[in-house]
Amino acid sequence: MPRRLDRRAGRGQSGRVSDAPIPSDPARWGTLRGYLEALGLVAAMTLLGAGLFTRGAIADIGLLYLVPVMFAATRHGLVTGIVTGLGSSLAYNFFFIPPIHTFAIRNPAHLVTVLVLLGVAVVGSQMAGRLREQARLAQANSARDAALAGFARQLMAVSHRDALWPLLAREIARRFDVRVVMAEPDEDGQAVLVASDPPQDRLDMLEQVSAQWCLGSGLAAGPGAPTPTASEWLFHPVAAGGKIVAVVGIARPDAAAPLRAERLPLLGSLLDQASLAAARIMAEEEMVALGKVQERDRLRAALLSSVGHDLRTPLTTVLGTLRAMRAEGPEQAAQLAAALAEAERLERFVANLLDMVRIETGNLDHATEPVDLGEAVAAAIGDVSRTLAGRGVDVEVPDDLPLVLADPRLLHHCLINLIDNAARHGGADGRIVVRAGPVDAGGIELSVIDEGPGLPPGAGERLFGMFQRLAGSDRTGGSGLGLAIVRGFAEAMGFSVSAANRADGRGACFALHVPSTLLRDVGEAA
Repeated sequence: MPRRLDRRAGRGQSGRVSDAPIPSDPARWGTLRGYLEALGLVAAMTLLGAGLFTRGAIADIGLLYLVPVMFAATRHGLVTGIVTGLGSSLAYNFFFIPPIHTFAIRNPAHLVTVLVLLGVAVVGSQMAGRLREQARLAQANSARDAALAGFARQLMAVSHRDALWPLLAREIARRFDVRVVMAEPDEDGQAVLVASDPPQDRLDMLEQVSAQWCLGSGLAAGPGAPTPTASEWLFHPVAAGGKIVAVVGIARPDAAAPLRAERLPLLGSLLDQASLAAARIMAEEEMVALGKVQERDRLRAALLSSVGHDLRTPLTTVLGTLRAMRAEGPEQAAQLAAALAEAERLERFVANLLDMVRIETGNLDHATEPVDLGEAVAAAIGDVSRTLAGRGVDVEVPDDLPLVLADPRLLHHCLINLIDNAARHGGADGRIVVRAGPVDAGGIELSVIDEGPGLPPGAGERLFGMFQRLAGSDRTGGSGLGLAIVRGFAEAMGFSVSAANRADGRGACFALHVPSTLLRDVGEAA
C-alpha cells in the first residue's frame, strides 16, 4: 500500500517557514569584503603613521593599528581580527620598528606591542561574537514570542473545538513545514482523525496505533521521542482539564526526522496555547450546558408548582363529592369506589408534585421527633389500602426496635410511596413484605420487598431520579416522581435510600437506611 509521503515534496519552496538547519555565522570565518576593509584600514594607518613618522620619532605610533584591529575583530569576527592583527603587526614591524624595512625585532618593547595587537584582536572578536550571539537569540526569541502572540490572538476567536484543531494543524504545518494530523478520542476512546494539513480522510494503520498509544499514555511517541515507534510520525498529546483531549502528529514530506531538538520548545509552546484554548472552550461549553440545565429546572419547578396548585382546588371538590355520594346499588357502588380510588391516586400525584417543588426549592420544612417504626408502617398501609385492592402486606417489624428520630409526616410519605410502588409493580398476586431490623454496619434498615420482575443491572441509582421509568424493567408506569420524593424526604431526615434486586432474583428491594445516630431507646426517648 503506497504511503502519502511525497504529497508535499518541494514544500520548502512554498514560502512557509522551513525546518532546514540554521546557517552558521558568516562572521566566524570572515568574508572577502571584511578582509579587504580591514587590510585597507591597515594600509591607511600605515600611510598615516608614515606621515607622522617623517616629522619625528613617535614611540606610540603602534597604537594607530588598534583601529583596524578593533574594527575587524568586532565587525567581522575572530579570524578576520587575527589576520588583521597579524597584518598590522607585520606592517608596524616592517615600516616603523628599527631596523626598518625588515621583519627583525631587536627591542623587546616592540615585541610586546605586536603581542598586544594580537591579544586585542582575540579579545575584541570574542566579545563581539558574544554580543552577536545574544542579538541572534534575542531576535529568535522575539520572533518566537511574536508567533505565539499571533497564534494566541487567533485562538481567542475560536469558540468550538471543531475549529480549534484545524487551526492548530495549519499553524504547526506552516511554522515547521511538516505534515500534520490531529486526532481526538471518540465515545469508545479510539483515536479519530479530526483535522489534517494537507487534508486526508483517514489514519494509516501505523499512524492509528501510534496515535492511540499517545492518547492512552499521555506521552509523546515517534522519532526522537522517549517512546520510539515504527511510524515516521511524531505524536504529542494535547491535555486540557486534567485529561488528554487530542493528539497531534507531525511528519516530514521526505520521511526525515520530523523536528530537531532545538525546535521542540516552540512546538511545546504552541501545544500549551492550544491546551489553554481547549480548556477555555470546555469550560464555556460546561457553563452553557449548566445554564441550560438551570433554566430547564427553573421552568420545570414553575410548571410543577403551577400544575399542582391549579389541580388541588378542583380535585378537592371532586373528592368531597365522591365521598358524599351514596350508591343505590352494587354496580353503582363499584363505580363510585373505582372513581374514588382514582381520585385519591390523583390526589397523591398532585401532592407529589408539590412535595417535589418544595424539595427542589429548598423549602422543605420538617420537625424531628421519636417515631415508632411499627406504628408508622401500619399507618402507611392503612392509607394505601385502596391501592392494595385487598392484597395483604406482611409486616416484619420487631417490637423491640429502638425509636427513630424522624419527621412523622415525611416518613409517612416515604412509606406510602414505597408501598404504592411495590403494589403497582410487584405483580398482581405478588407478595409484599415490609421488614425492619438492625444491620451489621450499625443503624436500622427498613425495606419494602416485592415479587415483580426486578430491576435492570445498574439501574438502582437512576430509579431515584425525577420522571424515571426504566424500559426493560417493571418500573415503566406511574409518574416517575414517587421514588424521587422518597429520596428527597429521606435525605432531608438524614436517611439514605437504595434499590436492588433480591438475592433470590424474585423481585426488587427498596430500603431506607437509618444511621445509628438517629436511634433512641424507648426509655431514653421518654
